[in-house]
Amino acid sequence: MKYHRYALLLLLLSYLFPPPCLCADVLLLNDDVLGLIVFKTSFLDPHQSLSSWNQDDASPCAWKFVQCNSANARVSELHLDSLSLSGKITRGLQKLTSLKILSLSNNNLSGPISPDIALIPSLDHLNLSRNSLSGSVPPSLAAVQFLDLSHNALSGPLADNMFDNSLSLRFLSLAGNRLEGPLPASLSKCVTLNHLNLSSNRFSGGFPLGIWSLARLRTLDLSRNVLSGEIPAGMASVHNLKELDLHGNQFSGSLPSEIGLCPHLSKIDFSYNFLTGAVPESLQKLNELTYLSVSNNFITGDFPQWIGGMSSLEHVDFSGNALTGSIPSSIGELKSMKFLNLGYNKLIGGILSSLGECWSLSVLRLGGNSFNGTIPSGLFDMKLEELDVSRNEVTGFVPPPSSKLYESLEILDLSGNNLVGDIPPEMGLLSKLRSLSHNSLTGRIPESVSLLSKLKILKLEENELSGEIPPQLGRLENLLIANISHNRLVGRLPAGGIFQTLDATSIEGNLGICSPLVKSPCVMNVPKPLVLDPYAYASQPGREARSPPRRTFLSVSAIVAISAAGFISVGVLVITLLNASARRRIAFVDNALESMCSSSTRSANMAAGKLLLFDSKSAAERLSNVDLDSVLNKAAKIGEGVFGSVYKATTEGTTLAIKRLLTNNTVQYQEEFDREVRILGKARHPNLNPLRGYYWTPELQLLVSDYAAQGSLQERLHDASPAMTWAERFKIVVGTAKGLAHLHHSFRPPIIHYNLKPSNVLLDENLNVKISDFGLARLLTKLERHVVSNRFQSAMGYVAPELACQSLRVNEKCDVYGFGVMVMEVVTGRRAVEYGEDNVVILSDHVRVAVEQGNVVECVDPRMGEYPEEEVLPLLKLALVCTSQIPSSRPSMAEVLQILQVINTPLPNRIHPQF
Repeated sequence: MKYHRYALLLLLLSYLFPPPCLCADVLLLNDDVLGLIVFKTSFLDPHQSLSSWNQDDASPCAWKFVQCNSANARVSELHLDSLSLSGKITRGLQKLTSLKILSLSNNNLSGPISPDIALIPSLDHLNLSRNSLSGSVPPSLAAVQFLDLSHNALSGPLADNMFDNSLSLRFLSLAGNRLEGPLPASLSKCVTLNHLNLSSNRFSGGFPLGIWSLARLRTLDLSRNVLSGEIPAGMASVHNLKELDLHGNQFSGSLPSEIGLCPHLSKIDFSYNFLTGAVPESLQKLNELTYLSVSNNFITGDFPQWIGGMSSLEHVDFSGNALTGSIPSSIGELKSMKFLNLGYNKLIGGILSSLGECWSLSVLRLGGNSFNGTIPSGLFDMKLEELDVSRNEVTGFVPPPSSKLYESLEILDLSGNNLVGDIPPEMGLLSKLRSLSHNSLTGRIPESVSLLSKLKILKLEENELSGEIPPQLGRLENLLIANISHNRLVGRLPAGGIFQTLDATSIEGNLGICSPLVKSPCVMNVPKPLVLDPYAYASQPGREARSPPRRTFLSVSAIVAISAAGFISVGVLVITLLNASARRRIAFVDNALESMCSSSTRSANMAAGKLLLFDSKSAAERLSNVDLDSVLNKAAKIGEGVFGSVYKATTEGTTLAIKRLLTNNTVQYQEEFDREVRILGKARHPNLNPLRGYYWTPELQLLVSDYAAQGSLQERLHDASPAMTWAERFKIVVGTAKGLAHLHHSFRPPIIHYNLKPSNVLLDENLNVKISDFGLARLLTKLERHVVSNRFQSAMGYVAPELACQSLRVNEKCDVYGFGVMVMEVVTGRRAVEYGEDNVVILSDHVRVAVEQGNVVECVDPRMGEYPEEEVLPLLKLALVCTSQIPSSRPSMAEVLQILQVINTPLPNRIHPQF
């Protein structure tokens, strides 16, 4: 009874004096405070940015980073960007029933995204970008108007119904995650979408058909995925599109002809795909276009002559295609153009002086074409930051730079041309110049070069520079790499700076440089010329029985005569190779495959990275089912080389060779790796072991190629029985030469093998050559001295001497050197380097001495049986020329092939020069 009295009293008091918490508005305000305090407790706040959030406050509207609706004093916006917050997004936000904008970008938040965020009834703007959020994307989040989850660690496929309720979605960015699988068809239901960015993921499959139905779309970015197939028609429906970026996928077919029907386009990027055909003429209708890139595809046809009419262009990149023709003079009308890259096409003609009228131009790249004539002086009267006209047919002198260029130029590359004359002394006024690499100049090194205080790289090798080296160069404190080898320089090496630690190969091949780096200072170091006369020693005692009548064959004069007589043939050969290359590139597109990243049957290891095969979908499916753990083990290991280990993988009756690359010095970015491997994948020739595909993660890179059941030349030459006949050996030499010639002369820039040796020359059942491991140097970020010394021991004897220097230059002549050593090994049956108890025999030195002393017979492999001496001797002479210490003295592989054809011609039918 007493209890009931107290209860009634309390009830009466509650009615007479209601507490504040029973007021509805106050209850709601306290919900906002409570929700934010609970939300705050889930974070670590290292800078105490949320110190103003106090649970004792009646309202949060005065708190920092909080905005309230003035009508009802409820929290409407929460901006917590870039506060270094860490932790997980937990409960509490559901209390904020009036919250419209939630932005937590650029923090350190982790864990999955709770689907409960979508339960906030008023939320229409959600930005969780640039965190470390993981897991899948909750489909319910797509009901907002603005959704940015970019640059996290989200993974898995998008749900098929992801966008079923996205009628209000206007902005969607999922870029920079690990999302995979096909893009859902429900994407076409986002009828109000303006901005769509799905770049830098692992999405696969074809181009989403429904995207062209999104009439309000202004920005479309699907770049850096694994999307494939043709780009479908219907683009004209997206009339308001301003930016289109599809670069870094596997799209094939032609460029959309309807692209000119999107008049508001300001950016187009189709680079790094498998697109073919000509540049659509409808592009010239895009008067608002400022950015155009179709680089690194298979675009053919003439360079567009109408491009000069697109006056709004600022960035133009057609590099890495097969465009022909010349640059139109109207290109000088592009006054707003800042970046122009036409490198590595098949363009001809002169470098137009009208380019000097593009006053805004800062980067000009024309390398890797067939431009001729002189360098227009107007190019040196601009504010260029980079100028590259390397690997062309440019002649004449280097124009002196103007005062405008003094303040701007940072990179100048004039390599691989036919330039003559002195280095202009005005070069010393280029205060920001940091690279003076690979030129072909004569005269003295001007003292003004010592004024380049920011110069980091000085590469003047293989020129005709003469005189003394300016001692002031030793004062360049920022100079990191220098190479002055193979010139005609004399005198003392500068004291101080990089010149105190230069590798000896960086100064070799000069007339006489005094330095502790040179064992014989101040002597003429020009090597003795080698005379290619196979019968020069025929009259020596003991040789009469085996030597045919003395004749003059392949002397230096003969080589000149042969070269002159065969000049037209070389031209025909080069044109044939170029035409064949173009056909191969187009055929390669037809064989390009979809990546298998979306396969649900893939093993866990394969699903972690990007798998791309170039040949057949069935092969990709078979390989996608391979368990990497069962392949990358000692039992499956069949070899080890400079760049990594090789494993044998068998799946569904197909045997493949998988090379696991050493990752310490390989490129660490997928786009760069993908670009370089695609170039290698284009190399198809009967004497090449083709690259079938690759697998990539930052920690693991694999290359897939055919497995050679018959082994390598190394095994066949030294370990197999019976020994090969002369005909078999000569066939292998010719096959290797053909494969290398294709790599060197059918690609611009040429593909360098870099590590040619018998173990990389594979053989099929008919002893046909299949060169493997070509071009892997393209996958290295840097080739430092320790890389050469530590990882090239297995190639000792095959490595060209210039590759041991610090300022490493990789060119096709290093392959010619390795080919020469391999030829000696094939003829003699001896290894490139043989270690005895008391000495070491270098095969190239041994053969050189034998040829000079007339003891060639003792060099020939005694297991070979009969052999035609009229072929053996010239072949060894050719090998010695290929192993010349001066790279420029070695023949090209095209010239090697011609000489091999002469050697293989029956003696009575050979054409000998008349003296």
